[in-house]
Amino acid sequence: MDRLDAMRLFVRVVERGSFSSVAREAGVGQSAVSKQIAALEAHLGAQLLRRTSRSMTLTDAGQVFYESALRVVDEFDAAESLVGHGQSAPSGLVRVTVAPVFGRLYIVPRLPEFFARYPDISIELTGSGRNINLIEEGVDLAIRNGELTDSSMIGRRIATAPFATVATPAYLAVHGVPLTPSDLDVHACLIFAPLHEPLPWEFRDGARTLLHHPRANFRTADAEQIRAAVLAGLGLAHSPAWAFAPEIASGAVRVVLADYAPGPLAISAVHPAGRRLPTKVQVFIDFLAEILAGDAGLTGHAG
Repeated sequence: MDRLDAMRLFVRVVERGSFSSVAREAGVGQSAVSKQIAALEAHLGAQLLRRTSRSMTLTDAGQVFYESALRVVDEFDAAESLVGHGQSAPSGLVRVTVAPVFGRLYIVPRLPEFFARYPDISIELTGSGRNINLIEEGVDLAIRNGELTDSSMIGRRIATAPFATVATPAYLAVHGVPLTPSDLDVHACLIFAPLHEPLPWEFRDGARTLLHHPRANFRTADAEQIRAAVLAGLGLAHSPAWAFAPEIASGAVRVVLADYAPGPLAISAVHPAGRRLPTKVQVFIDFLAEILAGDAGLTGHAG
């Protein structure tokens, strides 16, 4: 039994809370994971995990060993990244969760450039607008919009995006151009409603914040459908400008109420706190900060 590999496996089991999910992640059978943990417990002469059909918890000895194993694994990875192959050519799989529209518009088209620089790194993108538990889901990195509130996560701001209220010229030609947020009461507002909860539209009037609660006959939790609805001429949307950057540039949609636009939205690369950031993840974050600095609809934060 390779003790370091066994320690890595034990740490992942504790973090994921599941033998089966770690087995899928490692590409082995669940029985292989169970045997490794059992062999580790036999070697240590102590039970590390209490397992039932419905739950898994750490014993007191398991908690002590987990904290020590976590330090050992992190220190080994840090040492490995400083010398030899780990420094000159980072490798491995980086699992990333990102809002689907943002991934399609800003990340996927630039991946050929990333792979040319780092051919030994693989990227797995999961399109999700919700804030998942990165450790439980086995995700290395999340690209998130807005201010971060979870103290268990570390975020690096890699860009900011202005907000924009947009509609097609055809829609505005028929229904008129709103000149103030109150004019929206007579317009079709396309509602983004994550978790079935409509979000108010925020505007600024000098130092004042104005909230408009839109009413419409179309709502969705899918930002791609908001894009499609705007382009179909169904009404106005209020969203980060990056979602419509190509159409704004081409004139396919127009920005209205620009004088009332709220402050810019932060875009951050987020990863769990308390763990050393692997080189493969660090170089991907650096790459994102670099490419976003020059993209339409965004203001870069490459530092």
